Parts: sequence; structure tokens; C-alpha cells
Amino acid sequence: MGIFDFLTGEFIDVIHWTDDTRDTMVWRFEREAHEIKYGAKLTVREGQAAVFIHEGQLADVFTPGLYLLETNNMPIMTTLQHWDHGFESPFKSEIYFVNTTRFQDLKWGTKNPIMCRDPEFGPVRLRAFGTYSIRVSDAARFLTEIVGTDGEFTMDEISYQIRNIIVSKFSAAIAGSGIPVLDMAANTLDLSKMLAAKIAPDLAEYGLSMPALMIENISLPPAVEEVLDKRTSMGIAGDLGKYTQFSAAEAITAAANNPAGGGMAAGMGAGMGLAMAQQMAGQQPGPWGASPAAPVAAPPPPPPPVEHVWHVADNGQTKGPYSRAAMGRMATEGSLDRKTLVWTAGQDGWIAAGDVAELATLFTILPPPLPST
Repeated sequence: MGIFDFLTGEFIDVIHWTDDTRDTMVWRFEREAHEIKYGAKLTVREGQAAVFIHEGQLADVFTPGLYLLETNNMPIMTTLQHWDHGFESPFKSEIYFVNTTRFQDLKWGTKNPIMCRDPEFGPVRLRAFGTYSIRVSDAARFLTEIVGTDGEFTMDEISYQIRNIIVSKFSAAIAGSGIPVLDMAANTLDLSKMLAAKIAPDLAEYGLSMPALMIENISLPPAVEEVLDKRTSMGIAGDLGKYTQFSAAEAITAAANNPAGGGMAAGMGAGMGLAMAQQMAGQQPGPWGASPAAPVAAPPPPPPPVEHVWHVADNGQTKGPYSRAAMGRMATEGSLDRKTLVWTAGQDGWIAAGDVAELATLFTILPPPLPST
């Protein structure tokens, strides 16, 4: 073996990266003067991608596998510049390892409340928080758009920007969803899917994807939650009268178990319970503690009868309307008799006045006709 072959074998590079930090997204392989030797071995493990930068230009992206960096198996490098087959290389090249695994259990949350219009409560302010996972889907785009020349890029450097994207999309999604506040807990899964779909295009511009996003909680302001709790308590209590009696019974029991003032407290509790029971029954105590019977309310008077008005047919013409009193005067004067056709609202057609029960009595008081001589 010649000295040249020996030196060439000694200086063959082995390029690889193992990470135990759990938060490093990109790491640059450091080599003095950034020289990558001809014939170097590049090892890319599962969950990684290697981005080859040659003289400032992105030359290639290597997926998991073992690569021998030679001209004949690097067509992209060949188009940039031919490599010498010797021991020294005049090229300035860099290799960036990109972590393509998921970064899990990342937190997000609304810094300020989100104003929404609820169909039941009106304008409300909501807060939300949850978790998400992120991964690099396009190593080349992520390197050019986000990392640049950073030799070690961690998740903390981009998590703040991702949280802002999530919150902004969540605000728009929750405001336009139309889901009532009380029903949001039952729809968090659908909201999470809708939110992830809205975020995906923005992350794709950075070479990122979001495999999972979870909304863990959507909450109202503390003051509103306190009022809502009271409303819920009223619904659980059901009959307020029975709830009051139950509370009075508990107060009596607690007072009787009080060793400091059992007798007096028990008497006060019994008095309170009796007063509450009498109040619930709608009674007032009598002079000797007896409860007189409550007075019976008089029934309301019946409604006044509806007075009809009448139309009269006279020589093919309609006259009126006339009240019953006016009809009585007409019967007395002789301008109205039993055979006169009359009509009133609700009556089925014209009827002779003598056949109408309400008008028939007008003719019974008339004197009978004189006997013929």
C-alpha cells in the first residue's frame, strides 16, 4: 500500500448524527473548513433527512439510508462541479441533518379572551387551550424558509410562531362555527379537525405539518362561570319549596348537633322550619299558633252578553244596522212586523223577524188585531 492510498483511507469521512436532546430540529455537521471528502460515507437514520449544501446552494436531500459521496452516484453534484478523485477536495460543502420525527405534547392557548356571539347567552368571551404535535414534512423548504444558516435549530425557536397561527385560526373558526357555548364540549373533536385543516396551508409554507391537534378545554370568564353554576344549581334543586324545606331540616340537624348551644339553636331551628312550612303552605299563624283556613276567593263575574245589531230588508233595499232597542221602537211604530226579513252577523241568510228568538219577543207585547165587523 502506497503512502497516498494510506492517507486517502485515513481521511475518509463518516458523516452521521445521533440526537438525544428531544428538541433539536436541525443540526449542522461540523467539519473544519466545511470540506466534505470525496468518497465520504453519509448515514441517514430513520426519522432523519440530510440536506446537502454545496457552495451556498441546496444541492440534494437524502432520505434514510447509507450513501457513498462520489461523483458517479451524485448526479446533482455532477451538474454543479466535478469532484476530484484525490485526497484533498477544493469544495466548501455543508450537511444539515433534519429531524423528521414528531415533536409531541406541545402546548398552545389563548393569551387573551376571544369575543364570540352565542345564540343563548349573547356576546361572550372564551378562552381555550390544548396540545399539538409538529413534524418537518419538507426538509429543503424548512431549511430555506426557517432555519437559514443556524447550526442548531430547536423547537423552542418556532413554537411561539406556531402557537400564534393556531390561536388566530382558532379565533376565526370558533367565531364562525355557530356552536353554542354549552355544546362546545361535545364538539371539541370536530373543532380540532376543522382547526387543523385551516392551519395546514400556513404550515406547509414552512415545510411543516401538524399530525395532531387537540382542544382540551374551552372556558368562560370566572364571573360568568359562577353565574352559570348558580343556574345549574337551581336546575338540580328542582322544586324550590322542597329544597327550602330540605335546607331547613339540615339546619335543624346541624343546630341540634352543636354542643355549644344545642337547646337554643334547636328551638330557633324549629321555629324557622315552622315559619318556612307555613309560608310554603300560604298560611299565616293565628293568635295561638293555629293556622286559620285561607279565605275562598269569589269567582269572577261572567262576561257581559254580546249585543247584536240588525239589518232590515225594506222594498228591496237594506237598512240599518239597528240595535234591539231601535228594532223594538220600529215594531211599536208598525214599520217592523213578524214577516220582515232581518239579518245579523253570524246568521245564515235573511230570516223573518218573527222566527228569530231574540226578536220574537218584540211582537208578543203588541195588541192583537181588531176583530172584523
